[in-house]
Amino acid sequence: MPRFLPSAAAGLALLLAACGEEQPAGGHAETAPAHESRAATPLGKGFDFYVLSLSWSPSWCAENDAGGGGEQCRKGGGYGFIVHGLWPQYERGYPEFCPTRQPDRVPDALGRTVMDIIPSMGLIGHQWRKHGSCSGLGQKDYFSVVRAARERIAIPPGLARIRATERMSPEAVEQAFLTANPGLARKGVAVTCEDGRLAEVRICLTSDLAFRPCPEVDRAACRAKTVELPPIR
Repeated sequence: MPRFLPSAAAGLALLLAACGEEQPAGGHAETAPAHESRAATPLGKGFDFYVLSLSWSPSWCAENDAGGGGEQCRKGGGYGFIVHGLWPQYERGYPEFCPTRQPDRVPDALGRTVMDIIPSMGLIGHQWRKHGSCSGLGQKDYFSVVRAARERIAIPPGLARIRATERMSPEAVEQAFLTANPGLARKGVAVTCEDGRLAEVRICLTSDLAFRPCPEVDRAACRAKTVELPPIR
């Protein structure tokens, strides 16, 4: 049975308190950001900024793979936030499925290097074709930027340890990310929802992975009072 928090304020207090704790051992890419890696980040071209989309994997699994047949959704997999994609954006709108001399298919050997943060070869390939092809980068460099972008973001500890269904406000989820990531502005992050569940946290980054505002992305944020967070398996 879902465990309901007494109020959005209580949910926020829980997350803010947890942000001061140490990260748990193990798990999947829940480490603090590696700021020093930004200097070596390959620079894309032909767009204005990136959106790093972090999907709440338990919500996707509840809707699409409740039986846990795939790697992402298997019991004991431990996936909370995974990388849905790193999307080149314009200030208004975005490019997709851009012409490139790179192959459509992502080689298995390259895909395996990011399976810990994108646990599906199908999703890896789709993200390259739809979004990576518009980055101005080759496949290897694009996925190295995906890795660096994910490492740029600290996942709030309170959202890395959800073992029973909870409800909280989108604002509480957003505030937890703001607290865990100094320099991230409120207008540079958007929490989305679908079918009453937390869907994604979308964070806007420059081509060299600095935080930046993105009004159009921010306007697409979830307007629900509360959302459900299915537990990490």
